[in-house]
Parts: sequence; C-alpha cells; structure tokens
Amino acid sequence: MIEKMKMVHVVTSTSGKEQMLQGLKDIGVVHLSEKQSADREVLDRLQNLSRTAMALRDYAEPKQKASKEILSEEEFNKMYSGVQDALEKKSILNQEISTAKSEIDRISAWGDFSPAELADLKRKGYDFHFYRIGEKEYQAALQDENVKLINLAPVDKQRAIAVMGTLPAEIQATEFVLPERSMSDLQHDIELSQEAIKDCDETLKAASIYDESFKAEMVKAQNEVNFSEAEATTEGDGDFVWVSGYIPEADLDKVKTMAAEKGCAWAAEDVAEDDDKVPTKVRYNKVSNLIKPVFDVLGILPGYREQDISLWFFLFFVLFFAMIIGDGAYGVLILIGTIALNIMQKKMTNITFLLYVLSIATIIWGAVTGTWFGMESAMNVPFLKALVIPSLATYPKYFGLTSTVTQNAIMKFSFSIGAIQMALGCILSAKKKIPEKDLSWVADMGWMVSVIAMYLLALNLVIHDPIPLTPVFGLIAAGFILVLLFGGMSPDKSFGQGLKSGLSGAFTVFLDTISCFGNVMSYIRLFAVGMAGVAISQSFNGIAAGMSGPMMILGVVVVLIGHALNIVMCFLSVVVHGVRLNVLEFSGQAGLEWTGVPYEPFEEVDKVS
Repeated sequence: MIEKMKMVHVVTSTSGKEQMLQGLKDIGVVHLSEKQSADREVLDRLQNLSRTAMALRDYAEPKQKASKEILSEEEFNKMYSGVQDALEKKSILNQEISTAKSEIDRISAWGDFSPAELADLKRKGYDFHFYRIGEKEYQAALQDENVKLINLAPVDKQRAIAVMGTLPAEIQATEFVLPERSMSDLQHDIELSQEAIKDCDETLKAASIYDESFKAEMVKAQNEVNFSEAEATTEGDGDFVWVSGYIPEADLDKVKTMAAEKGCAWAAEDVAEDDDKVPTKVRYNKVSNLIKPVFDVLGILPGYREQDISLWFFLFFVLFFAMIIGDGAYGVLILIGTIALNIMQKKMTNITFLLYVLSIATIIWGAVTGTWFGMESAMNVPFLKALVIPSLATYPKYFGLTSTVTQNAIMKFSFSIGAIQMALGCILSAKKKIPEKDLSWVADMGWMVSVIAMYLLALNLVIHDPIPLTPVFGLIAAGFILVLLFGGMSPDKSFGQGLKSGLSGAFTVFLDTISCFGNVMSYIRLFAVGMAGVAISQSFNGIAAGMSGPMMILGVVVVLIGHALNIVMCFLSVVVHGVRLNVLEFSGQAGLEWTGVPYEPFEEVDKVS
C-alpha cells in the first residue's frame, strides 16, 4: 500500500540550525521539499572521489589482493593526493606523447634533420621557407626566374619545396612550419615520457587495492552532500530558521520526540490537494516485495494519489515471464543459475527469490506444454508426457490433436488472461473512486463491459468461436454509453457539469473504444513470442541434427550457441512484451500513470546512491 504523507514544518532559532538538521538526519524520515543544491566544493569532492575510484579499478591486477583495511583520514588523503597527482601527470604525459608522435608523423618524410642547424643558417642570411604546393602552382614557381627552390619529399601526398626567401603572393601555397626539435629528440622525449608513465602506473596500481577506503570516503562525502543540501534548503528571517518536508503519517512521533530533544517547534498538516510533488512510499508485503527489483530496474513508481498494484503486477509478470520464455529446460537453467547466485551471495535477496519464482513458473509452463529445449523427442519420455495438458501441447500429435486445436487453445488462454487483467484494472480503478464519491467509477464499469465485449469479439474473429455478434455489439454500445455519460464526472463537478464534460469527449471515447479492441488483441503476443522461441529452438536443433561424424562437435557448438542466443532473446522479449502489458494495458485500465516521486528522506546513508 502507499503510505499516507503529511507536510511537516520544523522551526528553531538561528543558533540551533545545526542541531535541528542533525536531529532530522538522525531520525531519517523527512523528505525535504524544494530541495536545493549542495555547496559546489562538497559536490566536487564526491564527484572527484567517484571518478578516481572508477579510474583505479582499471589498474587493479587480477591476482592482486584488495585491502579490506580502511585507511585513516590522514593516510587516505595522502594516498588520494598522490593518486590525483599521478593521474594528472599521466594525462599530461600522454598528451605530450601524442603531440610528439603527431610531429614525427608530420616530418617523417624528410628524415631526421636538425631544426637547430636550419635556424643557424637563417641567422647567417639563408632565409629558407618551406611550402606544400599544388602541381599548377609548382609549375608557376619553376617558371618564375626570381624563385629559387629545392624539391623535397612529398608531405601528406602533396608536393613540398624549400624556397630561398618567400614565394610571390600570386603563387598560392601553404607554408610548412618546421618543428623546434628533431625526430631523434622527439623520440627521446617520448621514451622519457613513457618511463614517467610507468612510474605513475605503479603509484596507481599500489593505490588500487584501497577500493574499500574509497567507498568509505565516498559515503562520508555523500553524507556531507546531503547535509549541505539540507542547509541550503532551510529558510530563515534572521532570528529563526525552518525547514519543511514530507513525512509518513506513521512516523510523526519521531519528529515530535526529536523536536523535544533539540528544542525545536514543529507543526504538521495534510498535503495540499494540488501538490504534485508528494513523494510515494510503498509499503510492500512479503509477496509484492519481490517485484520491487523490477520496478527499480524500470524506474517506475506509482504516484502518491495513485494506487499500489504491485501484488497484481507481480502475479501477472510471473505468468507472462513463464509464457514468453516458454521452455521448461530454460527454466531449469535459470533455476541452476539462481542457486549458484544464492550460494555466492550467501543470503537470500529479493532478486534471488524473484528468480526462484520465475524459474519454477517457467518449468511448470514448459512441463504443461511439453517444451524441453524445443525437442520433440522429449514426448517419448513417459514422465514428461504425463505432465502435459493436451490442449496446450507444443506437439499435439502425441495426444491425438491437431496443431490448430492447440494453437487456438493457447491463443484463447492468452486473450482470457488479457481480458481478466484489463477487467481487474477497471475494478481496481472503480474501487479507488467509490470512497472518494467520484461517479466516474461508473465509466470504469463501462470500460469493463467493453473489455469483455472486445474479448468475445476477438475469440470470434481470431479463433472462430461460435459467439453471436449481435449481443457482443450490444455490450460494446452499452459500455460506450456508460463511458460517455460518466467519463467526465469528478468530485469537484456537479452531475450536470460532469455529463457535459463527458459528452464533449464523444469522439475521443469512440477512438478509445476501438483502441480497447487493440489492447485485448495485444495479448496474443504471449502466444506469438512463445511460439517463436520454440521455433528458434527447433531450427537450431534441426541444424545440429544434420551434422554427423566429425561434424558432431560443430553440431554441439551450434546447439549451445543457438539456445544461448534464444534465451537472451526471450529475456529481451520479457522486457519488451511482458512488462509492456503490465505497464501500459493493465496500468491504463487501473488509472496508473506511474508519475511517482521517490521517497528519499534526509538521513545518514551507509552506501553511495
């Protein structure tokens, strides 16, 4: 459920500002409103620490043991200063090497000459100038009696010349600027820079073992950033300072106790109806908590005034995952990988628990459809064959059925799941509105009628179920009228105003009704994507089966790579299709827009966000 929030205001004297903020930080329940940016110096410290720690990971050697010791502040600052100097010096040296190499490439065609000797000749009156010149301009220079030139090796595939004095203005050419150092000097500079870089690398390798110390310092820096943001957020008038924020109603006593200890005044009030910045804190139960990792990965959160559908999201997501992966053997592989992950982590996390549920659900779906690595021969195993529900079988001939019968059954199952989920969304939306005395709940019931009608229409058109269409179109018309009449209702409108608002959107309701059919039809993807995965498995199995003798090894490789690619594609399909059905079709019917602001209380953190 989504916890009810209150707006809380805490006031203290100017001299008590630090104590107030420290108290709020200690209780860690107030989400500051209108949070301001932290001091630039504090932010830079955190960003630099993060960049440096990330850079050092590139220097950690595989066999080098990381130090679990946390350096003292003095030791860390000394090491950190050395690392920053080494990184800066290495960057400068690399730039110098790059510049020297570019210069060598530029003059390599002329060999290792001495720029100092040319400069000496110039001082003695031999005013040489060097040019890159086009063929037409070169011929013009040759014909000019006043031009004395020497032909040189081409530079960048363009003719190069040396001229005593300068070329006349009418002859277009690009003057070639000579380097200040010879090629041998530049090579020597590069070698010195490379040696210096090795010294820098040794410093960085030595520091790379202190990753834990960097994490500890970044946590300190993150807390300093959070405190600085809170300081910048406080307001004052010279004598008093105050700060406002959102707090779960259940935690108000913590503010009351803190205020008494720190000598602060406080007040709480209901959040304003038009406040769209109220953070969402979802209280998950043991089951719905399993879907939280998926929400975190997708970055979705219900709005404060929306409803929590995490439990339903979880249940349907598990079913969609199983149907899209579709193969019991793939489920076994996921289960084995989950067990290995669990052993490595040495504890059960939400992610591992979720993977257990998803893998077991996939095994069950694979068992009832008879899909094991897409192998038809699996049906020759009595135990595996006994697990199959004949009407859902991937290989129906083993049960005396045709592929049309089983495919229609799976499509019907997919449509049924879609209709149930979308109708449930309508019910959830109406359930939320009824206590609010929002008459638009009747429109939600209208949408539920439309969903049922569209489901029956889909069965008639796609599977050719003998469903009479006259009552179906009657249901569609009834749903359309209910939505049209009650769709504009809201608690702040009179019945007449709501009716007028609903009727004015007649065309939009008409288009949405047509779209409702498309939403029901979209659930056929559960059937289509699952069948595509089976077809890909069968294709790779067929390719490998055609290889015999010495080619069998290649056949094994084909099967392994083929199934690995198929598993990856199935996981991508879960994200593209399975998540979409929950986030769009289901959520749309339930009235969710996923506009939630994450609840991020001002608190002491123990890890960097």
